[in-house]
This record gives sequence, structure tokens and C-alpha cells, in this order.
Amino acid sequence: MDEACRNCPALCETRAQVVHGYGDVGADFLFVGERPTDRADEVGVPFAGEGGSDGDGGLRRMLERLGLCDVTSPADAPGLENVYLTNLTRCRDPDREPTDEEIGNCDPYLNAEIRMINPEILVPVGERALRELGAEYTTTPVDELALPDDHAARIRGRGFELVPMIEPREQSDAETQAWLEAFVELMASDYRQTKGRQER
Repeated sequence: MDEACRNCPALCETRAQVVHGYGDVGADFLFVGERPTDRADEVGVPFAGEGGSDGDGGLRRMLERLGLCDVTSPADAPGLENVYLTNLTRCRDPDREPTDEEIGNCDPYLNAEIRMINPEILVPVGERALRELGAEYTTTPVDELALPDDHAARIRGRGFELVPMIEPREQSDAETQAWLEAFVELMASDYRQTKGRQER
């Protein structure tokens, strides 16, 4: 992966660094956000500082509760087990969301990560990630995929199952609890049988 990528000239001017994926390369669960957080842009780890300025974001707390992140690991270097974190785009503009062209420019990196990790479950974090992953990896029409309606739902995909999530910083306590309960149920199920199925 290119640490000096110049595919998006505008983002090259605003980023601190290219933020590629991070985590367990043998993971069953791959989380995909829209773009690096402000803290991720500084430290190079997706979702770092998400949900707060203390460097211990909402997603990390959720992963800790699921037993997928070592609670004793540093905030900027989380100890992840069976989880890989990445984004639709690798670079951050602090003042705006990425354009469709910028997401398209990063698509080869994301596709390479998904092929390399070969997860069982894709977790789109936020509306934009749900739309992009839904279009690519499910047979469900994109206009039928939306948050909060699909928060914690299990959506059958092309070789994957999608379990969408509202952005952690935007979740109510009830929505966080609902997603965690759904994911605990999924983890206890025979989710590895999802590969190869084509229907929702």
C-alpha cells in the first residue's frame, strides 16, 4: 500500500499521513468507516479517538465489551483479536466528507484489504460505508439500505454478511446495546457458513 499516494491532490494537502487498515490480518470481522478520524490522521490507526478526545473512542469500548480488544493495550495501538479496521478513504480533510471520486480512488486499497483479510462479516460504520459496501457486496438494492433502520441487522451478501452500525458517536445507549446484543448473538452462531451464499 502506497504511503505517499498522490491520487487525491486536495487530500494530500490536508492529511498528516495515509491511514491504511489496522488489526488482525486473519480476522473474521472487518469494520469499515468513511474516513480517518482526526486522531487517526495523527497516529495512523483507523477509528483512533473516535467518539471523544480522550483517545478511547466509542468503537474501541464496544470491541472491548465483545472481548475483541485488549483493554490494557494503548489507545493509539489497540490490541485487536479477530478484528480488522479500515476506511473507505485513507486520507482526511478536517472540514469535509470525502467526494465520490476520492472514495473511488481509494477503492483498490479497500478491495485489496478485503481480499487479503477475507473476513466472514463486514461491518459498515455509518451511512456512507453502508451504501458503498452494500452496492459492492450485496444483492440488495442500495436504496433499500439505510441507517438507522439497518443498524444491527444481518444482511446477506456476496460471500459476506453485513452487520451495519450507526456511527458510534451518534448512537444512543439503547442503540449501542442493541448492536452489541445482536453481535454477541452472531458471534455465538455458526456465522462462518455465510461464505458463498448469494441471497440476502
